[in-house]
Amino acid sequence: MEYLNTSSEDGFILVGFSDWPHLEPIFFALISIFYSLTLFGNTVIIILSQLDLRLHTPMYYFLCHLSFLDLCYTASTVPQLLVNLSGLDRTISFGRCVAQLFIMLSLGGIECVLLVTMAIDRYAAVCRPLHYTSIMHPVLCRALVVFSWVGGLVNSLIQTSLVMAMPLCGHQLNHFFCELPVLLKMACEDTGGTEANLFVARVIILVCPLVLILGSYAHIARAVLNIKSMAGRRKAFGTCASHLTVVAMFYGSAISTYLQPVHRYSDSEGKFVALFYTVVTPMLNPLIYTLRNKDVKGALWKVLGRGTDSR
Repeated sequence: MEYLNTSSEDGFILVGFSDWPHLEPIFFALISIFYSLTLFGNTVIIILSQLDLRLHTPMYYFLCHLSFLDLCYTASTVPQLLVNLSGLDRTISFGRCVAQLFIMLSLGGIECVLLVTMAIDRYAAVCRPLHYTSIMHPVLCRALVVFSWVGGLVNSLIQTSLVMAMPLCGHQLNHFFCELPVLLKMACEDTGGTEANLFVARVIILVCPLVLILGSYAHIARAVLNIKSMAGRRKAFGTCASHLTVVAMFYGSAISTYLQPVHRYSDSEGKFVALFYTVVTPMLNPLIYTLRNKDVKGALWKVLGRGTDSR
C-alpha cells in the first residue's frame, strides 16, 4: 500500500452515497429542499434579531450567532454534497480537504461552547431573574461569544494538525466530506498516540461543555420545582425547552461520531449520522426556536405587516 503524497497536487475521491445509487436522486431532492429551508430559516432569524428591538436581548444575541454558525456549517458541506450526488464531481483536493476539516471542527467546537453560554443565559433568567440584566451584561455576552469562537478555532487547529500530520494511504475517502474518523482510518501508521491526543481535545470541547450545560439545567430544574404555580412552571420550562432540544440533537450526534474508538466507527452509519447534523439539525434549529416563541413570531408578523403596508 502506497503512502499518499500530501502535496497540493494530490487529493481524494469522495465515495459519498455511490454505494446506494438508487438513493442518490432522492437524497439530492430532499437535501436541496432542506438546504433551502436552512438558508431561509436561519437568515430570517438573523434579520429579525437585528430589526426588532424586542429581540435585542442576550438570548436572541446568542441565537443569532447560532443561526450564523448553522449557515456556515451547511455551506461548508452541502453544496459539495449536492455536486457529489449529481455525479458531476466526486473529487476534493488535499488543500480543500484540510480546509474543510478545519472549518467543520471549528464550527462544531464553537457551537459546543456557544450552547454553554446559552445555558448560562437560561440559568440567569430562571434562577436569578432579579439580577438577570446585570449578570447578562452586553460586555459579558460579547466576551462569551468571542471565547466560543477562540475556543473552537484553537481546538480545531490542534485536532486538524494532529490528523493531517499522519501519512495517509489511498485516495478513496468513504464519506461525502472530509470527516475526522474516516481520515484516521486511512492512516498508514499506528494511530494509538494520535487518537489519545485527539480524545483529550474532544473531551475538552465536547464533554466539559456538556457537563456545564447539565449542571446549569440541574439548578434550573430545582428552581422550577420550587415555583408553586403551574403557570409559572410552564413559563420557566418553556424558556428552556427549545435550548434543551437543540442540545440533545447536537450532542447526541457529536458524541456518537467523535467519542467512539476509530475501529468501532461504521462508515455507512457515519454517513447517515453526518447527514443528520450537517443537513437536518441546521434546518430544524430555526423551527425549534420559533414555533413556541411568541417574540420571534410577533417580530416576523410585524416585519411582514410593514412589507404589506409599504405596498
